[in-house]
Amino acid sequence: MSAATDKQTEVQPPSKWHDTFVRITQGNWLISVLAVVLALIVGGIMIAVTDTRVQEASVYFFARPGDTIAAVWQSVSGAYTALFRGSIYNFNAPDFARGIRPFTETLTFATPLIAAGLGVALAFRIGMFNIGGRGQMLMASAGAGWIAFGFDLPFGLHMLLAVVVGMLCGAIWAGIAGLLKARTGAHEVIVTIMLNYVAFYLISWMLRTPGLLQAPGSSNPKSPAMKETAIFPGLLGPGYNLHLGFILVIIATVVVWWLLSRSSLGFKFRAVGENPNAARVAGIDVKNMYVYGMLIAGALAGLAGVNQVLGTITTGFTAGIDAGIGFDAITVALLGRSTPWGTFAAGILFGAFKAGGFAMQAGEQIPIEIVTVVQSLIVLFIAAPPLVRTIFFLPSPERDKRRREKARAKELKAEVKAEEEVTA
Repeated sequence: MSAATDKQTEVQPPSKWHDTFVRITQGNWLISVLAVVLALIVGGIMIAVTDTRVQEASVYFFARPGDTIAAVWQSVSGAYTALFRGSIYNFNAPDFARGIRPFTETLTFATPLIAAGLGVALAFRIGMFNIGGRGQMLMASAGAGWIAFGFDLPFGLHMLLAVVVGMLCGAIWAGIAGLLKARTGAHEVIVTIMLNYVAFYLISWMLRTPGLLQAPGSSNPKSPAMKETAIFPGLLGPGYNLHLGFILVIIATVVVWWLLSRSSLGFKFRAVGENPNAARVAGIDVKNMYVYGMLIAGALAGLAGVNQVLGTITTGFTAGIDAGIGFDAITVALLGRSTPWGTFAAGILFGAFKAGGFAMQAGEQIPIEIVTVVQSLIVLFIAAPPLVRTIFFLPSPERDKRRREKARAKELKAEVKAEEEVTA
């Protein structure tokens, strides 16, 4: 074999940026748990600092420190107790059926977060950063909504067609980014961000144009209500908002788990995500993997949009139908370490934040922005594993590796010196 051929088939090591990306998105699950703990601690500090009772008691802290400590405890414990009552179980409810309703609201909020998070997580596993969840959700909402209010079909068939068309629209929108990356090398982050704006203004125009998505006889940028035959049925009766979309999300999680863990396509995805150059040498068509991966990721994000128009907001949607879920999905995928079931659990956690945040605001007058700050801090701590390990005095794999390398270097020097002495 010639030197030129050797040079072509030589496996290039992944770049430092790629290595950092993989470590952040597929790191230790313990870091994710501790990141949540740290975020809750910092959130508790912010709650205490902004509480008027704590501020009043802190004026005479040195005279009666117990008052300030008690006020801090009441503020923080009251806030997080309200968060629990609003997201898991309300102990003040008269019966179990009403007491468990907050948890069903958590699952309802979590449903689109999990679906969109799976789309982001799948792209992470291929080494791609899918920032286009918002655009993919909007296009899926438009497609599913158009089928849901524009056609008269039997129950079941109508709903199935709306789901399929919505997911297909999301897949096509994400596939544009995958195709551009595969054929031209365009960075998916820039492309997906731009596609978010294109989708938003395109849907806004369609909602203002009679004959497209705008409700007949209305001048408001809003679609007609979805027809009953296309709406997801409730799972627990009229007293709850939880609908069939949650079951679809569970199925999607199982499918993604099987795809990544048990299928040959999933193996190729993971190989490309770990080292695209080595995957190419092994005979994997990396460009096609980018396209296939973004198509599937877009379909999953599209399922989140479908859930919005067929399950949560069925009276007609606007251009704000995504409700920030497309960007929250990035946090969910990061917290879930890009694994299907980790993303599922992270989606439920963030659904609890959303459901319980309203209870905190109503019951304890805690600003809803505090919950957003906690979510942002989770991302910050996940992206800085050394900081988390330092705070909790955890062993550092990088530090241990450097120590082993130094020790090995010393041993080699000692061996070389001993050989030189023997030779002399």
